Amino acid sequence: MSLNLMHEQAHLVAATILDGFNKHYRMFRAASSQAKELFEQADWHGIQQLVADRIQMYDDRVHEAIEVLRREVMANLLSDDVWVLAKIEYIALLVNHKQPELAETFFNSVSTQILDKEYYNNQFIFVKPAISTEYIDSEPHTFNAFYPNEQGLRGCLKRVFRQFNWQIPFVNLGRDVANILRAAKQRMRGDWPLGELNLHLQVLNSAFYRNKSAYVFGQIINGNVRYPFAFAVVHGSCDDGSPGLFVDAALFDAQQIGVLFSFARAYFLVDMPVPSGYVQFLQTMLPTRSVGDLYTMLGLQKQGKNIFYREFHRHLEYSYDQFILAPGVKGLVMSVFTLPSFPYVFKVIKDKFGPNKDFDRDYVREKYLLVKRHDRVGRMADTLEFSNVALPKSRCHPDLLQELHTLAPTQIEETDDLLIVKHVYIEYRLKPLNLFMQIADPQAKAAAVIDYGYALKELAAANIFPGDMLYKNFGMTRFGRVIFYDYDEIEYMTDCNFRAIPEAPNPEYEMSGEVWYPVNKGDVFPEEFGPFLLGEPDVRQVFLQHHRDLLTPEFWQQKKERLQAGILEDFFPYPQSARFYVCTVQTDAADKPDV
Repeated sequence: MSLNLMHEQAHLVAATILDGFNKHYRMFRAASSQAKELFEQADWHGIQQLVADRIQMYDDRVHEAIEVLRREVMANLLSDDVWVLAKIEYIALLVNHKQPELAETFFNSVSTQILDKEYYNNQFIFVKPAISTEYIDSEPHTFNAFYPNEQGLRGCLKRVFRQFNWQIPFVNLGRDVANILRAAKQRMRGDWPLGELNLHLQVLNSAFYRNKSAYVFGQIINGNVRYPFAFAVVHGSCDDGSPGLFVDAALFDAQQIGVLFSFARAYFLVDMPVPSGYVQFLQTMLPTRSVGDLYTMLGLQKQGKNIFYREFHRHLEYSYDQFILAPGVKGLVMSVFTLPSFPYVFKVIKDKFGPNKDFDRDYVREKYLLVKRHDRVGRMADTLEFSNVALPKSRCHPDLLQELHTLAPTQIEETDDLLIVKHVYIEYRLKPLNLFMQIADPQAKAAAVIDYGYALKELAAANIFPGDMLYKNFGMTRFGRVIFYDYDEIEYMTDCNFRAIPEAPNPEYEMSGEVWYPVNKGDVFPEEFGPFLLGEPDVRQVFLQHHRDLLTPEFWQQKKERLQAGILEDFFPYPQSARFYVCTVQTDAADKPDV
């Protein structure tokens, strides 16, 4: 093949892939920007559906780009030299692009599927970013600056809220601003009042939408000090009964703001012409949040995965410990391992499941996809799904290798130096709740039991029935919040039939231990939960004091009826103590932050 023809093919490959990405990001922005209208209409189901639909967009566009390449460019398999040139051509096309880092990841997604090679060794992908995302111009700007005028900070804050041009008025913006300033003064204490010459607010240009709230993110700049803030805007009613907005909470603590970006929450909807600008701004507010996590929580989970994988390989270069089987009770469906120096667990679906697991691998993957698309309400861990993950075999403990060879042989391949895991879910590592309760002092154990009950109630309100509610399937975050992470038996609440146990025909039936009533698929008997969950007297006492209703079919039936009626509960990812107007007290464990 002549050099000119190779360059021509390479340019066509690069242009086709970039066209596919540009189409994807146009659709991504259109979906994200639609959230503003849905928020104004109080269409909460529409927002939930928008988040779910947007997740699938990326894979759909990747498959489209592959089909176009195979149909119009790749009559024959392109040579390696053409792919090397295609990457160079692609880099040239990304000059002045507004989302170059996302476009590079899209190139990787397309090329690795077409080349059918072990991409961890592939010279044709963007292992490291080639285009800098510093100082990319954005129109409109990533953030706006608001300087106090003769009206001071009050007038400044009012202008902040008016920039979003919501088509619903505030019920009483003056009162909201007064609440914000009072909360700021309480947080800053000795640093208040603010008074440097360069005092101003920097506020991200687009609002962030999730569930029933809109969030405003920004920073107060006062001299050489920065104070991050987040304002939660929700729906209410004006005096005449018409819809109105009000500020439900103002957060000035970086840890509380970081909770909004927890891995156990649904992704935000936010319109971003230059996403790297939003991520860089958020990182100045939340320096402990990784760049990958921020991209993920902005709905750009493929970019989050890409950054995670780079950080993972970087960590392997500078660590020496071995991958080991994760502590805790072994699961019947997953083999779980971890690298002690790295805060994640790796979950591989076994080839054969334990007893009473009458489903297959595809069923398990569907359950994990359900969680990815669902509102996780701060109680279900997000997962990163990878194929063909290569681990240094010398770093794998013999017990781990033996378990994978025994229980998941079709999910691994080996070379002299590498263990290649064909399919794996990766999650933040949590302390298994059953292990936590074994070593916790009485006060911490009681708090865990109480929060476990609230976790079940919040999952139920979000239309999730965990199925297997044993403590081993839940984890404890470092902030004492209970998170669910085992998904192979979850069901929608609306697909379950919650029943009371019928009265036995005679006492002998009860004593026999045999079931004397018919049980159909989807039947759940909450009265049976107690023997499995409340074996320890101290646990039983605390649980019954706070969550006795969970052992009754009436609780679950009422939750199901509300869901079937289309009623969505409120979930506040910030403490009740931070709220200005607590109209209906939600007695969850919201004063405990997420991870």
